[in-house]
Amino acid sequence: MKRIFLIGAGRSSSHLIRYLIEHASAENWSLRVGDVDLKSAELKIGGSSSASAFTLDASDKDLRRAEISQSDLVISMLPANLHVEVAKDCIEFGKPVITPSYVAEEMWPLNKEAGERGVLMLNEMGVDPGIDHMSAMRIIDRIRSEGGVIDHFESYTGGLVAPESDDNPWHYKITWNPRNVVLAGSGGTARFKQSGELKFIPYSQLFERIARIDVPEFGTFEGYANRDSLQYAGVYGLNDISTLLRGTLRKAGFCPAWNALIQIGLTDDSFFIEMPRKLTWRDLTAAFSTGSKGPTLEANLTKRFGWSSETLQKLVWLGIFEEQPLGIEQGSPALALQKRIEEKWKLGELDKDLLVMWHYFGFVQNGQPRTMTSWLTTIGEGPVYTAMSRTVGIPIAIAAKHILRGNWNLSGIHLPVIPTIYNPVLDELETFGVTFKESYN
Repeated sequence: MKRIFLIGAGRSSSHLIRYLIEHASAENWSLRVGDVDLKSAELKIGGSSSASAFTLDASDKDLRRAEISQSDLVISMLPANLHVEVAKDCIEFGKPVITPSYVAEEMWPLNKEAGERGVLMLNEMGVDPGIDHMSAMRIIDRIRSEGGVIDHFESYTGGLVAPESDDNPWHYKITWNPRNVVLAGSGGTARFKQSGELKFIPYSQLFERIARIDVPEFGTFEGYANRDSLQYAGVYGLNDISTLLRGTLRKAGFCPAWNALIQIGLTDDSFFIEMPRKLTWRDLTAAFSTGSKGPTLEANLTKRFGWSSETLQKLVWLGIFEEQPLGIEQGSPALALQKRIEEKWKLGELDKDLLVMWHYFGFVQNGQPRTMTSWLTTIGEGPVYTAMSRTVGIPIAIAAKHILRGNWNLSGIHLPVIPTIYNPVLDELETFGVTFKESYN
């Protein structure tokens, strides 16, 4: 029997756990799930005889290492900054590991030792990053095989709320790590190429410089640039391309309103708020303003930043002008905002989410310029088995199956950008309704 050790059973793990349990008998697997929230982990395994759950703080080195040493495969669903220590343990004990996260700078120095020890470290195996890589590379390889030369590539992904559950003015609800929602884009300047020119967008302008993306059947979205798109030029084999941009999708009107929160200072995670238990939301918002918290606060901020009435409506609905306690014992403005959006943007008992992915390719084939658009839309089952957890978790589960079967003779750090990985994963994802449509011009 092969033993799978899953570290972390958060929002994105529900479909992953269900898949592993459903295939456990046929594949001769057992599943061990460790999470700080034992109740959450137990609910997800649902009493299955093929799985067990236990309380695990990932910083508990001894317990973590003991579990890894007894496993045949490790799946880390921890925050990205915690993967490195898990990876080091996996290399020491000779265990393959899968993560859905971007490869951290601290991870790359482990590549040589992992390769020498024959340990596979499969990263960026979720949805974004993950399915975006796989679906894009399948098309890139196909265009090349047909004699095409690609000069333009854009890709956007968004975890959103399904139309039937869209009942707030932000048109957004949380389906993934809420801390990452608050801090999205704050990790550094976004970098990409556009029409042959380098482009940089600092965080202070990120949600101002947005693109309009039209997705068939779902309308127009706003797209903002992700992190460093340029690092994928080499990964995709597109070093000479004139336009390379990866970004995130939100529904129309979201970005200007989120930009307003940045303008105020409420996404700042760099300092602790003094006496947060005594402050109200109106106090905190006014503390960032040159004026008082009196009745003119909203008008003064609107005039200062040039907000539209639609943006102000969103801010009022969020409650940042209310005489209501922040609700945190200590922490930064970003932490207070995180708590606020977790309350206001929570998926209801009947709510469903929507995952949208959109690719655009410009290329020359047989001397003629052509374009091709590929898009994915998939809706979740409810607030637990979400579209986000489906598209994050099932690719990981499929990869786990192929690794444990011995189908992939790979070692060292890998991303899912080779046919050996992306073909079987994308093919099986189609059986779960994760399918792309295409349009050529």
